[in-house]
Amino acid sequence: MTDVIATYFFVPEKGTAPEEAARWIVEEETTGTWTGISTRMEYVRRLDGEVLDLAPQGTGFVTRIRYPAEIFEPGNVPQYLSVVAGNLFGLKRLASVRLLDAEFPESLIPFHGPRFGIRGVRKIIGTRDRPHVGTIIKPKVGLNPEDTAAVATRAAMGGVDLIKDDETLTDQAFCPLRERLPRVMRGLEGVKEETGRTVLYAVNITTRADRIVDLAREAVDLGANMVMIDVITAGFTALQALSESPRITVPIHVHRTMHAAMTRSPVHGIAMRPFARLVRWLGGDQLHTGTVSGKMSHDREEVVGDNRVLTGPCGGLKRVFPVSSGGLQPGNVHRELEVLGNDLILQAGGGIHGHPDGTEAGARAMRQAVDAWMEGLTLEEYAKDHAELARALAKWGVVHG
Repeated sequence: MTDVIATYFFVPEKGTAPEEAARWIVEEETTGTWTGISTRMEYVRRLDGEVLDLAPQGTGFVTRIRYPAEIFEPGNVPQYLSVVAGNLFGLKRLASVRLLDAEFPESLIPFHGPRFGIRGVRKIIGTRDRPHVGTIIKPKVGLNPEDTAAVATRAAMGGVDLIKDDETLTDQAFCPLRERLPRVMRGLEGVKEETGRTVLYAVNITTRADRIVDLAREAVDLGANMVMIDVITAGFTALQALSESPRITVPIHVHRTMHAAMTRSPVHGIAMRPFARLVRWLGGDQLHTGTVSGKMSHDREEVVGDNRVLTGPCGGLKRVFPVSSGGLQPGNVHRELEVLGNDLILQAGGGIHGHPDGTEAGARAMRQAVDAWMEGLTLEEYAKDHAELARALAKWGVVHG
């Protein structure tokens, strides 16, 4: 493949033929405009896009469009998005349109990708093939640094591999980053001394573009072993700047807050797939892609495909750890793993902190659910000899297919 192939679902406006609607996308995103112009020189036509195919699907149509590689400035992701996901969303000839995917040739992927990836993160944690268990500090905002550290320490003692700030916790006055980070890390160091286990803490360093690298560097200097970025709100090049900085020597956890404003509608917006590709190119080590059984709106086949983009071949780039999050609890674990596989982080917030016996017991219950999976036992069987899991299942139940 030498050019860019973008796939769209669209519904033509009433009275517009699907072939005409597809041509409008091509014209808008390459060399055309709404009327004939005298400045469209003949040599420009080499940059015209091309409708490769068009087929009915459900209430609309799916089309693949070829964009000449020359249109794209190599390495300029904002410019990439301006072509494949630009003004087309406002075209009157389209009642709705959704970018499903965009595949780029290697010549337009001059990025180094994840520094750690799945294998590197597993090496830090000390696992070979076990799914990882993570949690979120809850409540998502409001705790002071001391209580934040206490919650993190209890979760770590219970057996989680990853603790992260929620997407809305950054550097507010009630819980300043420079106070909570050292406290959390001291707690995790104590857990390591007692158990021998390394637990990652993804501290949220999301801020304005011109400050994010400096803040991440400061976090690393304060002892952070992972940083987190809200990639949609901060911007994809903020992630790129973090991953390319030689002083950001820790894995990068990528949250996708606000994504559903674009990804949720099945007929309009942008699917998660293109975002997953960008995160892998630009150096994210972990990315939230959703669940197949949790509280958020989801499409099973889309989630499976998104995770495959993160973990399949990609020009030699390291693989990204998919994160399953949103309404998970021990009773969801086997459903997630049977569909999404072991290279997965199971991120539970309320499903850990809402355990009847508290955070540490909730973390133990999640780990027990994973251990049951690894041993080939059902949750109900394993719960007979594991009280924390039994208590969780009694509260929330087991989610089957």
